Amino acid sequence: MLIAAAVCPCPPLLVPEVAAGAAPELDGLRAACAGAIRALAAARPERLIVVGPAEPARRGPHVQGAAGSFRGFGVELDVRLGAPVTDEASGDDAAERGPSPSLPSSLAVGAWLLEHAGWDPAVAVEGLGVGEPLAGERCIEVGRELAGRAERVALLVMGDGSACRTLKAPGYLDERAAAFDAEVARALAAADTGALAALDEELAYELKAAGRAPLQVLAGAGEGARLKGELRYDQAPYGVGYFVASWLS
Repeated sequence: MLIAAAVCPCPPLLVPEVAAGAAPELDGLRAACAGAIRALAAARPERLIVVGPAEPARRGPHVQGAAGSFRGFGVELDVRLGAPVTDEASGDDAAERGPSPSLPSSLAVGAWLLEHAGWDPAVAVEGLGVGEPLAGERCIEVGRELAGRAERVALLVMGDGSACRTLKAPGYLDERAAAFDAEVARALAAADTGALAALDEELAYELKAAGRAPLQVLAGAGEGARLKGELRYDQAPYGVGYFVASWLS
C-alpha cells in the first residue's frame, strides 16, 4: 500500500549543469525537492516508484538502474534510476555498461534528485513513464496497481502544472491557468485524492499541464491511504506552475 509520496516538478533546469548561469534562480525549488525526498526516505518504504510524463517511445516501466542523460540539453551528464542491478548470470555490472539514455527527461530529473538527496541505494527503485493522453480513469487504475506492489510503497511523482501563467510562458498567457494551478496546489496540500482524480483532462491539455496524468496516478495510489499533505513550494517561475508536496502518514 502507499505509505508516502512526494511531488516534484520535472524541468531539466532543476539540474544546475543544465541551468548553467540561471541555476541560482531555482535554488529554493531544489531545496524544497530535497526536503520532500528526505521526508520520503524517512517513511522507510521498501519500494519507490518514480512516475512522470513521457514521450511515446519512453512510456511504460523502467527498471532499477535504467540510464538517463542530459546530453540532449548540451550537458555531458548521465544518471541512473537507483543503484545499478548486478547481472549475476553474466558477472556484468550494469554500471560498467555504456550509458543508454532510456529514461524520459522527467524520470532523469527524478533520478538526479534522488542521487543528490542521498537516497538509500538499498531501497528498490523503479520508474513509470506515462503519456499525456492517458485517460484519468486509466491513471487511477494504474495508481491502484502501483500501490499494491508491496506492503510499503512510496511514489515520487514528477510533473509540472500549467505552462500558461504569464505572457512569456511556453504556452503564452491563459487566464484559466492560475485557477487550475490553485486547485492542484490545494489538492496537494490536503492530500485530496478526489480532487486530483477530478482534474479536467481537456483543460489540462490546453494549459500544457504536463503533470496531470502523473498526479492522477497518485490519486489512484493514495485512495484509502489517509495520508496527510504538506505543500512545500507553489510558484510559477518562467510562467510554469511548479509544486513540491509531501504526503505522509
